[in-house]
Amino acid sequence: MSVPLPPPPAFTPRLAPHHVILRPLVTEKGMHRATRHNAYTFEVVTEATKADIRRAVEELFNVKVEKVAVQNRIGKMRRSRMRRTSTKAWKKAIVTLKSDFKINLF
Repeated sequence: MSVPLPPPPAFTPRLAPHHVILRPLVTEKGMHRATRHNAYTFEVVTEATKADIRRAVEELFNVKVEKVAVQNRIGKMRRSRMRRTSTKAWKKAIVTLKSDFKINLF
């Protein structure tokens, strides 16, 4: 007699697509990645997962995502006279698209 398996959990997105992506990162390195490797860089909300980022990019830009790489960037230390503070930590997502798709940032 086999034990019945529970149904898989339903995927419920925690964040709306327009809340996940904060802004595209337009840098020399990012533009090089976009033209050569079809990979685009975005600053995303720190709570977003790879699945959230994939879904947001596919819905907002009408493209198909091949892979998502995520980096948690730490804040940098800053000094002003006697005070030491740091900038905010943030999350960076490098999204590689399938070869048929492009995103026009400009």
